[in-house]
Order: sequence, then structure tokens, then C-alpha cells
Amino acid sequence: MALRAEKKAATRTALADAALGLFLERGFDRVTVAEVAEAARVSVNTAFNYFPTKEDLFFDRQDAVVRRLADAVSSRLPGESPAAAVRALFLAELDLDDPTLGLAPGAADFWRVVDGSAALQARARRLAESAEAALAEALAGVVGERSAGWAAAILAGVDRALHAEIRRRMLTGADPAEVRAGIRETAEEAFAAAARALDGTMSTDERP
Repeated sequence: MALRAEKKAATRTALADAALGLFLERGFDRVTVAEVAEAARVSVNTAFNYFPTKEDLFFDRQDAVVRRLADAVSSRLPGESPAAAVRALFLAELDLDDPTLGLAPGAADFWRVVDGSAALQARARRLAESAEAALAEALAGVVGERSAGWAAAILAGVDRALHAEIRRRMLTGADPAEVRAGIRETAEEAFAAAARALDGTMSTDERP
């Protein structure tokens, strides 16, 4: 079973890597799934078994991206507020140079591909909406059903704004180390403001 799981993981990685290379070289809309499959040395049917759509090939980490904020809230430490948990997640990703932040040297090329495809822009919006909905579900047990939606909008909005600022600065050719340092300061300010906004929805033990 372990060998089978390793083989499946290797095939998935090969497809995602082949796809990204072709998308960066030629643009998303000019590459077919058949070409990706050929580059990864698998059949087209195999490619679709792992990635049902071409957009899935591009956003191959989308499941984790959709769940990250909700999981941070669900697994927060005793007495830790949702705002503090999401803040801690973002700063930890910053320290670990998580690939989804887009601080790698080639990140600007990735976002240029997105900017050049209406299909990818639409998928990115849906992923953001799904992440916020998952966060609202996780928050419902903390702040109540009535407040969960707008609480999620605040926290997810701060997270999106920080990612958007990273993207904006990387597209201008800024040095990744400088972007990382600047975004840390911005994140601290933004999450502090979010915590104040959410303070009234939480019990005393849950407040930051």
C-alpha cells in the first residue's frame, strides 16, 4: 500500500510539474491537457483521473489553500482567538517561505500566467470564496452562526490583502527579502486591527 501511495504521489507531482513548466513557457490557454500528459509520460485519462480540469493542474495545491484558514481556527491552541490563530498561521508561513505566498524568484511569472487567463482568474476567485466559506463554518462554533459570515470576511479579507500585496510587489520586481520584511510589519498591524474588530463577538477567554 505504501509503494502504491508513493507511486500515485509521484505521478501527481510529475503532472503538476510538467503542467507548470508548459504554462509558464506558453501561457495557460495555449497548452492542452494532452500535451501535459505527454510531457509527464502518462495517458490523458490518467491526467484527468488526477486533475479533473486543466485549472486543477495549475492550482494543484488548491485543496490545502481552501482549508488553511479554517484549519488554523479549528486547531487553535486553548484560549487562542481565531484572529490570533490566523495571524500565527500567516507569520509561520512567512518564516517557512511557504510556496503559496509567492515569494520565490519565479513567482511573478506564475502570476503573469494567471493575469493572462480569464479561466484562471475565475478559478482564483472561486478558491477565495470557498476559503472564506470554510472559515465561516469553522467560526460558527466560536462566534455563533449570526456573526460567522462577517467575522470570516474580516479575517479572510486581511489574509487576501496581504497575499495581494505580496503579489503586487513581486510583479514590480521587488527583492523577496524586502517584501518579506515589509509584509511582516503590515501583517502585524492588519491582524491587530482585525482582532479589535472581532473582540466583541468572543467570550473573555477567547479574546486576544
